[in-house]
Amino acid sequence: MATEISPLASVSPKAQIGNNVKIMPFAWIEEDTVIGDDCVIFPYVSVMKGTRMGRGNKVFQNTVLAAVPQDLNYTGDATELIIGDNNIFRENVVINRATFAGGQTVIGNNNCFMEGSHISHDTKVGNYCIFGYGTKIAGDCVIEDGVVFSSSVIANAKTRIGSMAMIQAGTTFSKDVPPYIIAGGNPVAYHGPNTVVMDVAQIDAKVKKHIANAYRLVFNGSVSVFDAVLQIKSQVPDSPEIRHIIEFINATKLGIIARK
Repeated sequence: MATEISPLASVSPKAQIGNNVKIMPFAWIEEDTVIGDDCVIFPYVSVMKGTRMGRGNKVFQNTVLAAVPQDLNYTGDATELIIGDNNIFRENVVINRATFAGGQTVIGNNNCFMEGSHISHDTKVGNYCIFGYGTKIAGDCVIEDGVVFSSSVIANAKTRIGSMAMIQAGTTFSKDVPPYIIAGGNPVAYHGPNTVVMDVAQIDAKVKKHIANAYRLVFNGSVSVFDAVLQIKSQVPDSPEIRHIIEFINATKLGIIARK
């Protein structure tokens, strides 16, 4: 199908626009941008230079993609925002491009960014994540697949959030959130395994019990996190999920969130 570009939209002749794209009135599309097939750009959206967008994305009113980084280290280098396929960016979402030359902010596939959410420079987002109303993700964060943020969550710089974790509404955190868990409160703490999302992902019932046992050792035991990981290796049956928990905790630089 043919691409439809409103005559009231401002689209640079140096933008690359795919097939079956709809760009509505008052959208602003700069040079050095790529918009893939089947995307819909609603009114008053700004797609700034450095955007590389896949196919099937929907970008709602007043969203800004590849905004200049809110980082005092940014000096005008050419940087990028890489967006995959089938993402939804609701109203007033802001995604910053990276800070330094050659850097990338990356958004995967099939994510949903609700109204007013913000992803800062150089952050990497996986697939099938949900960002609730007003959630703010600081720079250089890593968000794995299937993470759910409730409304008004604040993730501070360089934090990592593991696969299928859920962060409860109003939570602010500055340490890593391991995979498959619910975290919440201020101060943030562990609130148990995220069984709902694991059910959706069809994780085997035995594996879910093993995950719960692993986190019982980490968050309810009387030993250090280092020793808890050793206990997981010796006491919990092996699986890809258990290995991921071990690898995630071992890789932390900021430490993981606290016990409740």
